[in-house]
Amino acid sequence: MALTENKNIQGQPDVLPAALFGLCPRCGQKTLFANLTAFAGKCRSCGLDFSQYNVGDGPAAFLTLIVGAVVLGLALAVEANFHPPIWVHILLWVPITVAAVVGSLRLSKALLLILEHRNQAHEGHIDNDDAP
Repeated sequence: MALTENKNIQGQPDVLPAALFGLCPRCGQKTLFANLTAFAGKCRSCGLDFSQYNVGDGPAAFLTLIVGAVVLGLALAVEANFHPPIWVHILLWVPITVAAVVGSLRLSKALLLILEHRNQAHEGHIDNDDAP
């Protein structure tokens, strides 16, 4: 199933638009985030408790490494082709890096929460009912 497909009929938003715009995975209202990257406690519209989902900090580490590698490659290419002074690099790459990390972090955290809601994922546990 593609990320943009919607298999349910309850009026829930598609996965990618919901992640891009911070929509509640249940009702589709723009209530997922309390601020730039922090989730709200619950949906102000339908009351879905966002704290029950465990997105964690995994996306932050991967995105920082990926964005860092891309920005480093671009900075090296600019340096090799144009030889700007160091202050140009600082003025150019610091805001680009911050915007790329924060933007991709917001998107990835929303995507993980929405997919966790859609798939009804939760922490695993071992059933010891069959133990001797």
